[in-house]
Amino acid sequence: MSATENKTWLQHYPEWTPHSLDYGDTTLLDVYDNNLAINGHKSALSFFGRSQSYADLDRQVRRAAAGLKAFGVRPGDRVAMVLPNCPQHVAAFYAVLKLGASVVEHNPLYTAPELEKLFKDHGARIAIAWDKAAPTLEKLRGTTDLETVISVNMIDAMPTLQQIALRIPVPPLKAKRDQLSGEARNSVPWDTLIGNAIGGDGSDIESEPSVTTDTTAVVMYTSGTTGQPKGAELTHGSLFANIAQGKAWVPELGDSDERMLAALPFFHAYGLTMNLTLAQFIGGELVLLPSPQIPLIMDIMKKRTPTWVPGVPTLYSRIVEAAKDKGIAIKGIRSAFSGAASLPVSTVEDWEELTQGRLVEGFGLTETSPILIGNPMTDSRRPGYVGIPFPDTEIRIVNPENPDEIMPDGEEGEIIARGPQVFKGYLNNPEATEQAFHNGWFRTGDLGIMEEDGFIRLVARLKEVIITGGFNVYPAEVEEALLSHPDVEEAAVVGRPREDGSEDVVACVALRDGAALDPEGLKEFSRERLTRYKVPRTFYHFEALAKDQLGKIRRREVQQDLINLLEKQNK
Repeated sequence: MSATENKTWLQHYPEWTPHSLDYGDTTLLDVYDNNLAINGHKSALSFFGRSQSYADLDRQVRRAAAGLKAFGVRPGDRVAMVLPNCPQHVAAFYAVLKLGASVVEHNPLYTAPELEKLFKDHGARIAIAWDKAAPTLEKLRGTTDLETVISVNMIDAMPTLQQIALRIPVPPLKAKRDQLSGEARNSVPWDTLIGNAIGGDGSDIESEPSVTTDTTAVVMYTSGTTGQPKGAELTHGSLFANIAQGKAWVPELGDSDERMLAALPFFHAYGLTMNLTLAQFIGGELVLLPSPQIPLIMDIMKKRTPTWVPGVPTLYSRIVEAAKDKGIAIKGIRSAFSGAASLPVSTVEDWEELTQGRLVEGFGLTETSPILIGNPMTDSRRPGYVGIPFPDTEIRIVNPENPDEIMPDGEEGEIIARGPQVFKGYLNNPEATEQAFHNGWFRTGDLGIMEEDGFIRLVARLKEVIITGGFNVYPAEVEEALLSHPDVEEAAVVGRPREDGSEDVVACVALRDGAALDPEGLKEFSRERLTRYKVPRTFYHFEALAKDQLGKIRRREVQQDLINLLEKQNK
């Protein structure tokens, strides 16, 4: 029998992680209400040094819910969020859930054309948006169902002295103010929404009783790089399951006062679960950042080092680099969990030396709320692998052409998953939902290998495999080799289309400061580490490579950038 059938990964579970958990009928509203009863006095949020207790947050949640109810929000409705991480985002999120409605998260930097197709799909009449994004949303009123924009000025949530300073009419402070806030005509200010004039103080607001574990809590749109974006419906049950699994995975998480660095955006499933919903479950303090800027992060490290830091590999490496350069101590970060991209072993070693804590890698997708697999927070974790399945999570490695066929241990195949954290389907898209599942198993579209002891290694996205000369080339493997070169800062390995329909393996690289592109040197370096057919034919120098909000390189966008460059050169 295979590792999948024997569940051999269970042997690696530490004593604090049970094989199975009891999720009951718990919703995110149950989590919220329970936490308020226990931890109302504790600090819930910290934003540029200004703190807010859970009781203070609840008063704002209730007022916001009352205001939204007055605007007609009812159970089953969808309310759009177009916000960076800020206190108002947290309050708005739980206000919408209180009413039994669903939150639809959006990147506040998206353009009107990017947002228009999403708003046409989900049909939200109300959007709660960063005031700088309000003019963008104004363009959607005539073509979508959007009626009301509630604008949020992040400066209002900052400490009073900083608010006063930002009003001083000097160029540097004006530039800073313009980064944080902008004019939002034809919108309802957040302070008006939570004021007495619209909904009152919200003292009569109770958690909507009709909400169940199957109620959609959040809609998140997955990347549209492979086609039209699809809205993944994450339920109260799936989101709760993932934070319960996460708490069982990480020792001491929430056992004492937890300070959680919220640098990952809430409009991404990773940031939402690892911070926004998890904080309510463990009674932690969210240290909020509107964007993951290293100077802001290091200022937090100096003043009050977080204990929990979810992130991506580039975030950890930059924190380590800044800590060394500036002589800033980051000891005290107990646990860190990395996702979205491959985590270099050197980053883990540097991080754990400086923090004396644990940094492990995991894997998941928006559709899985998002974590499926993680490395144990013990000495048995395995660098280069994404880990083993979370509690109650089943993983199979199957033949992509025949998902009923389980691949032998050690052989690559498509990763498919089943577990309580898996979403219920795509909004308004039953055809895509049907294609995403095979006999109840979610098809991730990722290629991986499961060893006989249950550890899983990622190989590539199924559609990113480059086929050259009849051989399969997996970009991640080639990129790992290139990134070990001292001159290479970033690398994306993509297929360069040929006239015969096949592809050449090529590398797009960004170099470290002061380095010059040396194609022959890089080829020779690659040949020492890779089979001949995997060595890139050509190296292209880019100042920067296309990335998503988490800093993960978008190979498809890099490939398109390359194609555009080649077309210009051939004209």
